[in-house]
Amino acid sequence: MKFRIASYNVENLFERPAVMNLPDWSDGKPVLDNYAKLNDLLQKPTYTADDKQKILALLKALGLGKSDESKYVILRQNRGHLLKRPKSGAPVVVANGRGDWIGWLELKWETVNETALATTGRVIRDVDAQIQGVVEVEGRVALKGFNEQFVGKDGGRPYEHVMVIDGNDERGIDVGLMTRGDFPIVSMRSHVDDMSGANPIFSRDCAEYEIGLPGGDSLWILMNHFKSKGYGDQKTSNAKRKLQADRTLAIYQDRLKAGAALISVMGDFNDTSDSAPLAGLLAAKTGLRDIFEHPKFAGDGRPGTFGNGAKSNKIDFILLSPELWKRVTGGGVFRKGVWGGKNGTLFPHYPEITKAEEAASDHAAIWAELNL
Repeated sequence: MKFRIASYNVENLFERPAVMNLPDWSDGKPVLDNYAKLNDLLQKPTYTADDKQKILALLKALGLGKSDESKYVILRQNRGHLLKRPKSGAPVVVANGRGDWIGWLELKWETVNETALATTGRVIRDVDAQIQGVVEVEGRVALKGFNEQFVGKDGGRPYEHVMVIDGNDERGIDVGLMTRGDFPIVSMRSHVDDMSGANPIFSRDCAEYEIGLPGGDSLWILMNHFKSKGYGDQKTSNAKRKLQADRTLAIYQDRLKAGAALISVMGDFNDTSDSAPLAGLLAAKTGLRDIFEHPKFAGDGRPGTFGNGAKSNKIDFILLSPELWKRVTGGGVFRKGVWGGKNGTLFPHYPEITKAEEAASDHAAIWAELNL
């Protein structure tokens, strides 16, 4: 018997932060950069005079100089005040540190284009994996509703098992899993509380799922979404992603030591195979190998998984343990839900997609076929 495992970054289902729902991801990059910088500043126990000037500059850059709400961001000041805005004169930061006020920055959300929702469901139906990993979902309730309404549309069959564990990202971009009835989720373990000093290692989670296979074996999925390299300071982002990759490797090795043999590490790693942050996880000595490297993988001439499919955009992975590697019978990349190039003409996509905003995702789905 053959079965498929797949990974797909759906870029949220029903709702996305408005700044992440623009035609191109780079359009929202300045806002997300400033949002991250300001969030970091606001967590400081003490605000120096220099910090206060930076806070004011970032608030202005985010459109929050005159109001607590801008096009993309909301400043919540629930108790106490971060700043005051006099009727005449410039805003003033009145809090002297994080303990002086209760509140937070919040991204504004908007509904995802309905055509994009429908084509996301179609991608999942057409890939037809028995075990489908998903990245950037709002939560289990959203994924369950999407599974029933859109995966089950047009004669499709919804997945019998749907699970998401809430992760560390306040934007609601969690990792999850959907499986067929004869591939039940036997156990799961979250790593949201794995720490490096005072900080969580994982931006979202490295969720461990044990899947029962027909015949009695267990397949372990380590579902991931590493720190983005698109936003914030690159040195800091690279260090965070390396920490996540190294911790994922340790979790994988612990599972091997406990006697598991069928293990896949998959998801959006937000970096390429030749990058320094992923070097430890992808080293030959780990035994983990990328489905793209398998002789039975059927590529389409484009090495990447994001956007236009360039080599620099190979950021989605299905890594297989040695025992799983032996069982591979095929693999592929599925781009029909992606808008390729300025005019969407770089590769075939569903005819329902007539503009970039209607694309299911900027990510292609990837899959591996295995023998039981």
